[in-house]
Amino acid sequence: MASHIVGYPRMGPKRELKFALESFWDGKSSADDLKKVSADLRSSIWKQMADAGIKYIPSNTFSYYDQVLDTTAMLGAVPSRYNWTGGEIGFDTYFSMARGNASVPAMEMTKWFDTNYHFIVPELGPDVNFSYASHKAVDEYKEAKALGVNTVPVLVGPVSYLLLSKPAKGVEKSFPLLSLLDKILPIYKEVISELKAAGASWIQFDEPTLVLDLEAHQLEAFTKAYAELESTLSGLDVLVESYFADVPAGAFKTLTALKGVTAFGFDLVRGTQTLDLIKGSFPSGKYLFAGVVDGRNIWANDLAASLNLLQSLEDLVGKDKLVVSTSCSLLHTAVDLINEPKLDDEIKSWLAFAAQKVVEVNALAKALSGAKDEAFFSANAAAQASRKSSPRVTNETVQKASAALQGSDHRRATNVSARLDAQQKKLNLPVLPTTTIGSFPQTVELRRVRREYKAKKISEEEYVKAIKEEIKKVVDLQEELDIDVLVHGEPERNDMVEYFGEQLSGFAFTANGWVQSYGSRCVKPPIIYGDVSRPNPMTVFWSSTAQSMTKRPMKGMLTGPVTILNWSFVRNDQPRFETCYQIALAIKDEVEDLEKAGINVIQIDEAALREGLPLRKAEHAFYLNWAVHSFRITNVGVQDTTQIHTHMCYSNFNDIIHSIIDMDADVITIENSRSDEKLLSVFREGVKYGAGIGPGVYDIHSPRIPSTEEIADRVNKMLAVLDTNILWVNPDCGLKTRKYTEVKPALQNMVSAAKAIRTQLASAK
Repeated sequence: MASHIVGYPRMGPKRELKFALESFWDGKSSADDLKKVSADLRSSIWKQMADAGIKYIPSNTFSYYDQVLDTTAMLGAVPSRYNWTGGEIGFDTYFSMARGNASVPAMEMTKWFDTNYHFIVPELGPDVNFSYASHKAVDEYKEAKALGVNTVPVLVGPVSYLLLSKPAKGVEKSFPLLSLLDKILPIYKEVISELKAAGASWIQFDEPTLVLDLEAHQLEAFTKAYAELESTLSGLDVLVESYFADVPAGAFKTLTALKGVTAFGFDLVRGTQTLDLIKGSFPSGKYLFAGVVDGRNIWANDLAASLNLLQSLEDLVGKDKLVVSTSCSLLHTAVDLINEPKLDDEIKSWLAFAAQKVVEVNALAKALSGAKDEAFFSANAAAQASRKSSPRVTNETVQKASAALQGSDHRRATNVSARLDAQQKKLNLPVLPTTTIGSFPQTVELRRVRREYKAKKISEEEYVKAIKEEIKKVVDLQEELDIDVLVHGEPERNDMVEYFGEQLSGFAFTANGWVQSYGSRCVKPPIIYGDVSRPNPMTVFWSSTAQSMTKRPMKGMLTGPVTILNWSFVRNDQPRFETCYQIALAIKDEVEDLEKAGINVIQIDEAALREGLPLRKAEHAFYLNWAVHSFRITNVGVQDTTQIHTHMCYSNFNDIIHSIIDMDADVITIENSRSDEKLLSVFREGVKYGAGIGPGVYDIHSPRIPSTEEIADRVNKMLAVLDTNILWVNPDCGLKTRKYTEVKPALQNMVSAAKAIRTQLASAK
């Protein structure tokens, strides 16, 4: 029985790629150094899978930034502003598209479906001159083959690539992106031909858009594309992978009828209803790649249940046509449990990271072929039972409090307009108040202090002294820049979710459970294994300390319940909304303690609210109802004079704007600049927004420093569709990934732009 892995984490067990990328970007190492680290990682991954007995090992899933940008490079679809003149795309052009450079901004970055991974959005139009400009897929296949590993090269499918793209600036928004199919398929043919010539026998096309609500003409594009590729694909076994949700019936029918395709991969963890379609009409003679091992969570597979499912599928498709697979790429999980010596044995027995999931896939394949590892299956069954019965999972007090939430929608008693008036009397802010989103640069020295405190190399007294000094530096800088509402810079936090999870019950933490978010940015999601509560205040000391350093308003900074949920590895033994309500109650306690401590502005970030939106429209309303309700629970008890902010970033918010309004925050700061100000189109179309709003005026994920004029132009565009008295001026997101040499001039220009427009507005009266 064969086994398959859709994709694997790229960063390395100790984030080797992250550090290599950042060293290269900082000019401390060469392109050759970066390539060597990358090659060593790929070699290690391929060898690990081969040694584990995996038959279908993927290649071309490694990336220096993301797989969609790699496809943009392969197709030579470089926007003209990067001045690319043709030939093989090098690092300069590639990373300029991803990160921007001193003279031009980066391309838009957005979330990869409903994950916390991001991709660079292709910018396309009728005038793009596509050309075969990156041979990465072929080069990596040859590289693996030279190491003795025959891999399955993976390409982002042509239809999904176009459906994930956007019209370039200056191109009509209504431009039909699928009309470019005829222009990109010749390049796909070149790549396929080179892979065949190099010896490939299988090829995998990732077409994840098949799980979306597609229209008839979009489904027809799949039929057209693969019919056009059929003759080139002749002689190859071709796998089309879908993941993250059920494949709708219409898409399933289209997919399983594609010409030239011999295998179909399905997510059977999040796409359980797809099973009915498979049982009803899976085509005879085709391979079924059954994604039964969860690629998006870290819980050990229930091997007995998976084996039963696989055996039923084996009866349906035949023993030689069933392949055991992961539900999606393992990119979304941590790398290896072997790097977690501090996790206690009980919790560790409940978990499986990417390396362990590879073993699970192979164990299931061997069991199907009659070589079941009885000891392995027995240990797995014991771990499953232990998790179900462990007293550390359940807290009756928390469950009762969560159950008591039913029957109320938890809205503040006064409407937002009246609250804003009351808040203005207390805060006395100018027109177009300026603020930042929360974090300030995380310097090497600051990271050293946190690391040494965690390792008990410095005392708590020394740690507190160092953090206070950092807060004072950040407060003084903001006062020097004349920012109106300040933040303390979050020097005590390595990660906005991890920091809170460490102080909440029901969470466990890893030492090296890093997951890539974008580029070199990695996060370490907490593990929610049990009921959640807040034993003690979490941020009150630091927020109060910061407020004592200034007479200006100081924001209390919290992460919201939906974001904590969506950026954690969440328990799978109860509905997600139940866990979210538990977190909301814990954050509510913190909000009320901050208010008692004299903090008049409290920001509850919900950066990931949009990210958790189900991929199918029929499921949107249920999710948005409990997600928005969870946010309102956190601040329902505060006074009218306490100003509640929230922040959202790097997703498309236009389709959920009414739910954002329903959150009933006093002020929302929201990503805007990198997405080419798409957000403003909502207001141009007549949506009325009465609360305070701060669409980001510059992109913090790029080292580029925007000019005062550029920021002023953005603010004026906002004023064309938003009332002056509700508009705030702020960056797109937090500043932790930037350097002070970038942050100070950018914020200086931001404040100057706000002041210049205030003067214009005053003189116009």
